[in-house]
Amino acid sequence: MKAENFFTDNENTEISAAIKKVEGNTAGEIAVMVVDESDSYPEGNILSGVILGGIASLVLTDLFYGDSLTAFAIFFAVLSISIGWATDHFPALKRIFISKNRLEELVREQAVQSFYEKGLYKTRDATGVFFFISLFEHKVWILADEGINSKISPHELQVYAVDMANGIKQGRAAEILCREIASLGEVLAEHFPPRPDDENEICNRVIVG
Repeated sequence: MKAENFFTDNENTEISAAIKKVEGNTAGEIAVMVVDESDSYPEGNILSGVILGGIASLVLTDLFYGDSLTAFAIFFAVLSISIGWATDHFPALKRIFISKNRLEELVREQAVQSFYEKGLYKTRDATGVFFFISLFEHKVWILADEGINSKISPHELQVYAVDMANGIKQGRAAEILCREIASLGEVLAEHFPPRPDDENEICNRVIVG
């Protein structure tokens, strides 16, 4: 599933409506972004090629060429490159060869970069909240500007992110996202009530990266 069609038209409408409803009760601003992946993870291709190619080469050499080092070297060169290339087309396989910490680190880094690239930090009172969804990793990162962080800790925000990530795995991404937006909205309304001159500073539509 690609970011551009991850949410259906109806789901995009529901998410925008959920954001609009929340922002009607708080000075906070919510943005949602979906990307295919946070990095190309070349190490996943390399490791899969080396490990799987090496195992396959050993088996083929043993079956057909005894202990020929030359045969093993040829098999390994061909199979490691071929398997490494093919791994790009099988995300579930590629993820096996990338550490959990590495996935989380790069999703977080990409979320921060996107937050600033999209100008989401420019709200009047620094009250932007950013749901960043990275599909390859099946991970969600939530960032908040300094105004929000003064009242709600990053740790609290990541509880919403974990629930959202589980929703993706369950195939209920839009439903859970709307639920988490509404739930977070209640907290925002408590700490950041609406102001008389509030304006919608961030587009409510889902951003596709």
